[in-house]
Amino acid sequence: MLRLRGNSPATVDEKGRIKIPSGFNAALDSHFGQGNQVGPRYYLTSLDGLCARLYPLPVWEVIEEKLSKLPSALDAARVYLENTSYYGSEIEPDAQGRFVIQPILRSSANLIGEVVILGQLDYLAIWNRSVFEGRISGKPLTTAHLDQLAELGI
Repeated sequence: MLRLRGNSPATVDEKGRIKIPSGFNAALDSHFGQGNQVGPRYYLTSLDGLCARLYPLPVWEVIEEKLSKLPSALDAARVYLENTSYYGSEIEPDAQGRFVIQPILRSSANLIGEVVILGQLDYLAIWNRSVFEGRISGKPLTTAHLDQLAELGI
C-alpha cells in the first residue's frame, strides 16, 4: 500500500512550476515501479480551492471508478466531480521533474512562492506555507481529537 508521509518545503516558481521532493518521489517509484516509458502521471486537483491534491493517476482512477458506480442524481458526487474537474488537470512532470500548477488552482489556493507538501498516505497535499501554518495554529490537535482516534483504534 502506498504510504506518503511527512512534510517537505518547496517553492512554486514564477511560471507556476513545482518539483516533487525526492523523498516523495522515492516512495512513488517504490510503489509504482520505475521504467514506465510514458513517465509518471498524476491528477492535480482540489476539493475546495484552498489547497492542491496531487494523486498518482492509478490512485485517482480508483476514485473515479467508485464515483462512476454512484447514482448520477447523488448531489455529493455531482459537487465533488464539479470541484475536482474545475480545479483538476492530468499532468506529467517535465525532464527536470517539475509540473505546472494550472492558473485557476494556483490563484485560488495562493500557491505562489513558499509552499509545503504534505504526505497524506496515498496523495500529496500542497498548501501555501503561511496559510497552512495559520490553519494548524488556529485548530490544533486536541485531547478530544486524540480520544476520538483512540476509539477508532489509533
